[in-house]
Amino acid sequence: MPSQLTRRRTARVPRIRIPLPTAPPPGPAPARGDTRLRALRHAAPALLGYLAVRLLGLLVLAHWTHLKGHGVWRALATSWDSLWYLGIADHGYTHEHGDRLTGPPRSLAFFPLYPALVKAVAAVTPGSRASVGLVLAVLCSFAAAWGVFAVGDRLGGRRTGTLLAVLWGATPVALVQWMGYTESLFTALAAWALYAVLTGRWAWAAGLAIGAGLTRPTGIAVAAAVSAAGLLAARRQGRAPLLAASAAPLGWLAYVGWVGFRVGRWDGYFAVQRVWGNVWDGGAVTRYRMRQYLAYSADPQFFLAVVSVVLVVAAGLWFLCLTDRQPLPLLVFTGVLLLVVLGSGGVYFPRARFLVPAFPLLLPPAMSLSRTRIPAAALVLGGAALSSAWLGAYMLLVWQGPP
Repeated sequence: MPSQLTRRRTARVPRIRIPLPTAPPPGPAPARGDTRLRALRHAAPALLGYLAVRLLGLLVLAHWTHLKGHGVWRALATSWDSLWYLGIADHGYTHEHGDRLTGPPRSLAFFPLYPALVKAVAAVTPGSRASVGLVLAVLCSFAAAWGVFAVGDRLGGRRTGTLLAVLWGATPVALVQWMGYTESLFTALAAWALYAVLTGRWAWAAGLAIGAGLTRPTGIAVAAAVSAAGLLAARRQGRAPLLAASAAPLGWLAYVGWVGFRVGRWDGYFAVQRVWGNVWDGGAVTRYRMRQYLAYSADPQFFLAVVSVVLVVAAGLWFLCLTDRQPLPLLVFTGVLLLVVLGSGGVYFPRARFLVPAFPLLLPPAMSLSRTRIPAAALVLGGAALSSAWLGAYMLLVWQGPP
């Protein structure tokens, strides 16, 4: 029989455990509506801060459009890629915009979830599909801001989550969050999928990853994050993480497979991307463009210089996240996203927009700001909000190309 001293020494040996979701305290479970209301109140400062930043951007755009004789609604709801999504909602993937091509339809490059939602909601609500698409994007932006806050709150507390949501709304091209684009929907799905992984809700993580895979080509980054985390957790948490890891890529694979079947070749989706000029080159074009717009060009285009700076800063922030030992799903998500964006040899100008969903890259500055005094944090946030507002208006009204 072990002695009392032996039992004490055994009890003092620490055990290393992976933190799991905290069990609720004993007693009657709170009503679901009460839980959601408390969660909304907890996130309210983040959502209000996000709203303030985006309203500032909208006011600057409205003033600028008034001076140029344009309309705000048209600029936000029916410009560039918005027309492609509306065309898919109206006509399916037979729609072509611009010149007719002999190759596969270029509309197949756009993933189906957002136009499907626009079509479904427009069928039961008044107003045009363009208006429905814009309203959906704005609503999804608040769902995204809430998800961004939830991840930041989980990792660094309420103040960090609030700052993270506000910083996400003040990124250089954040205006696209309130346009008829997919960035807000995709960020909402990605943020809540990552939060679901962090809290052990594997079924939700898999479902949201499938939705992200049906929204944008970079949905593969969400699938990779959920799959990597699920495979690592499967040994200690049973079948649920393994099933989530297996299901996460299904949305992306389903659409890419369907395009291949429709085009009649296994790489059909990538053939469509080549029609757009998008090919994988390991970053050769990216390096060339960066040198051109940041160093060698005698008269660089301002917006392309901004895009180049965003790419450089994003890469630097990822390595900072790595040294900060962010949770694996966040590192995988932003890492794969950066790999896709920086490694593409296609069009250069929309790459800052492609990185709008990469909100975990903003965690290091958010955590740093959370430790500073309020006046200093307010000065940084105010500067970011003003620059984002001006750049957003410049992007739509001065830059002669898509955002």
